[in-house]
Formats: sequence, C-alpha cells, structure tokens
Amino acid sequence: MNLLQALRIQPQAAQTLAFTGAGGKTTALFQLARQMPAAFVASSTHFGAWQSAMADLHLITDNIEDVKAAARRGVTLISGGMEDERIKPVSARLLDELRRFARAESTPLLVEADGSRQKPLKAPAAHEPPIPDFADAVIYVLGLSALGAPLTDERVHRAEIFAALSGWTMGRIILPEAALRVATHPQGGLKNIPAQARKIALSNQADTPQLQSIGGQMAQSLLGAFDSVLVANLKRGSLQAIERCAGVVLAAGESKRFGECKALLDWQGKPFIRQIVETALRARLEPLVVVAGRDAARIESALAGLPAQVIYNPRYELGQSESIKAGVAALPKNVGSAIFLLADQPHIPAEVLLALQEFHTRELPAIVAPLVQEERRANPVLFDRATFDDLLALQGDAGGRTLFSKYRVSYLPWHDEALTLDVDTPADYARLKTRYNI
Repeated sequence: MNLLQALRIQPQAAQTLAFTGAGGKTTALFQLARQMPAAFVASSTHFGAWQSAMADLHLITDNIEDVKAAARRGVTLISGGMEDERIKPVSARLLDELRRFARAESTPLLVEADGSRQKPLKAPAAHEPPIPDFADAVIYVLGLSALGAPLTDERVHRAEIFAALSGWTMGRIILPEAALRVATHPQGGLKNIPAQARKIALSNQADTPQLQSIGGQMAQSLLGAFDSVLVANLKRGSLQAIERCAGVVLAAGESKRFGECKALLDWQGKPFIRQIVETALRARLEPLVVVAGRDAARIESALAGLPAQVIYNPRYELGQSESIKAGVAALPKNVGSAIFLLADQPHIPAEVLLALQEFHTRELPAIVAPLVQEERRANPVLFDRATFDDLLALQGDAGGRTLFSKYRVSYLPWHDEALTLDVDTPADYARLKTRYNI
C-alpha cells in the first residue's frame, strides 16, 4: 500500500492537500506527488533549497501564466525566490490562483504549510502553520524517533512551546503521551485546520518494531481528533492506515424458523444481543449500530447502559438488505470500514474482530472475511467504505455476500470452525450451548 491508497486520494482529483508538523512531511509530500500522474507543489512557508531537487520542474515565479505555459506532467514545484539557503513561499494571491488552475486541470495541489528545521517534532509559533483556508485535507506529520529522547531544541522545533502545550518540562524524556497532547491540542497539531478539511495524522519514522507498536497504540488516541491515522516508515515503504471501524449488528430478522426473537435468547445469563455488543465494544468498534425490527423496543431495553445506537428498520419484512442499508446509512462519513455481525452468533470472540481490523490496515482491501479450514467462508465480515454505495443498493433478501463477485475478497485464516455456526432452530441453539458447556 502506498500513500495515495492510504490517504484515499484519487490521483486525478483536484484536491488541495496541506502538510504540517515535523518528522518527514517533505518526504511524504513528494512521495505522494510521485504516485500521481501529475501534481503541483507549492509552499506557504520557507523550505530548504535542496528540496527543490525532488521536483521534475521548478518554477520561480509570481505569475500564474508561467505555470500555465509550462509542461504539466510529473511534479511541478512553484515557489518564490531564493533567500540564503532557503526558498521563499509563493504569495497568497498566486497560491489561490494555483488552486483554481489545478482544479481546472484536474490536478492535485500539494502545499508544504509548515517548517520544522529537519527535526522530528515541533509545536507551532503564533504565526504557524500557514494552512490555506481552501485545503481539502491536512496531513499532520510527527516523528516517532523523538520518543525516548530529552525534550530539547535538538529534537523539537520550538521546544518551549511544545513543553507548554504538553505540560512537559524541558529536558524530560519525551513519552508518547507528550506527543499525543501536542498533536491533539487546538494550538498544536489541530491549529489552523479549516473546518471543511479532512484531518489525517501521519506518525512517521516507525523504524523499529517497538516504534511501530507504539505508533499503533497512539493511533487509537489520535482517532479521537483525526479522521484517520497512518503509521509509517516512509523511507522503507512501510505503511499502515488506521481508521474508525464501525460495528453493525443485524438484529431485525423475524426468527420464523426458531419461533421467538433469537437476539433475546439467553447466553450465560445475558441476551444474545447484549453479549454481541459487549464483544464489539471490547474490539473497539465505533460507532456501534444495532438494526432491529419488530422487537426493537425489547432489544433496546436489553442494551440499556451500553453505548450502542438502536435503529428501527420499518422495512424488515422485505429482507436483510433493508437492515444492511439502514445500518450503513447511519454511519458517519469518517468511518473507514464496518464489520457486520449477526444477532444469532453470541460466541464470536473479540479476537477475530480485532484481527479483521488489523488485516484491513495493511492494504485497505474492499472485503475481509474469515476463512475456516482453508475453504469455508465465515462470519463476521468487514466491508471497506469503498463498498458502501453498493451495500446501499442491495435489494430483497440479498446480503453483503452478493458483493463477493464484484470485489476481490481478502481472507483471514482462522482456525476455529465455531465461526461458521449460527442459530436458526432450537436444535442449533442446543448444540451451541453444548459446545460451550452452557
């Protein structure tokens, strides 16, 4: 997976992407630009003269006509003049003209909107970061290599401001908590991000297994403030994309073969539905949506006190597709994927839900399903947001498996055949209880 895929950017989409922070933002910017057929690159702040060598063409101009006249394949850098060993930013006027021209040409505009003096961490001064107010996405970069080092000017640009935002003292060893406090502070990593822009945190320099693990742990906290989090070693091409994974529990079935509501059957002293929701919460599925039919009131009562949203599906008699559509429609835009759980599988462990999510972070496949004994597909199944429009178009009693023929399905090997079990009849229920000594 490359940055283009991880950031969910269409290579010919006319978006403006701003890069802030420290710890590899210029590397990230030009790496992303290289993954596109063509890209304009500009800066709203000074940057090193040596960095211009990363572009195919460097135009020093304040005239949009010069840009229009130049070749537009590859990476075109537009900047102001030279000042010592630094290159001046373009004017605000030219940057706005570049934005409009890039849109007309269906070409992305990538803007370096921060300076960090080649240090892995930074905190913004009063005038920083100069993010264009028309940015469609802001990628905030932080360098994990600073963790474990003392908080000094050697490792952190504007170290005293960093100390004030994090509550750290100068010279104290930088822990993940300090980096998180600055990254999620309104005057830190979130500063000056336009309201309409997607917010992405890029934890770079995960150069060791330990730092990669720390980056993954930090991602869960960063998702409270950012729409997605990337954990990367950009120099080696290692990349994970961590996004919100929702849970959708399908509990609107009529249970005709069983004779009573299966979602409310007993499982070790709890209703099936409560056991399933508690498992989903342990697996950090967020948000969690339960789609119910005629038993919605009883299901909602069974989930009292749990952070799950119960949605009534008035069209439950028309088949499973209506419940899937209701669940997908209830998800916020910043959800990257959703795991669909069945209300008659209370035995599904949190471990498989976590494994599906971890698998998805590697390549963002469209569909991830467990595979038991190398040949049997099982539930639950994870669907990437790329499939949501097709899920919303389902009709009748069709489920998500109808999309297996349209998208390439990635399989997660799993060695517990219990994932293939569900409860359709009282006999199934008895067998399941016997299996788990209930």
